[in-house]
Amino acid sequence: MVDFEVQRSSRKCAATEREFRGGEFFFSVLVSDGSDVIRHDYCEEAWEGPPEDSLGWWRSQMPDETSKKANWAPNDVMMHYFESLKDQHEKQDLRYVLTLLMIRRRILKLEDSEQDEEGRDQLVVFCPRNESEYKVPVVDPDGPRIKAIQDELGQLLFRDAA
Repeated sequence: MVDFEVQRSSRKCAATEREFRGGEFFFSVLVSDGSDVIRHDYCEEAWEGPPEDSLGWWRSQMPDETSKKANWAPNDVMMHYFESLKDQHEKQDLRYVLTLLMIRRRILKLEDSEQDEEGRDQLVVFCPRNESEYKVPVVDPDGPRIKAIQDELGQLLFRDAA
């Protein structure tokens, strides 16, 4: 497993050099440049899909300056939800996405990746808070499912700023 830092958004389109407006949707893509990983952001009008050699891509929305800042649910709540998904096989893609989110938030630590007895990829993660190790199947969601996962995580794990 290779570790790399993902840069923050440049807040402007790599193709048009136009600044993103608050509330505007945009696409981000990661590409390899030698030993570096470079992030490029594109406005919706300039997005032509990810390059063939991309490492990953996603769609985001530029925060609106007038909107309240969203806050994450407490780490214990996120951890409890993560553990509750273990036996819900129809939501293993949601658990995988939540795992990636919790790694990014440093709630979980990525220890390794391996294959299970059936040859499927899985992440091995460790939670320092409860000193537990978890094996999470890698289940990439398809297009329609991505939106459903975003909505579910948004409803369950974000709360308005006080």
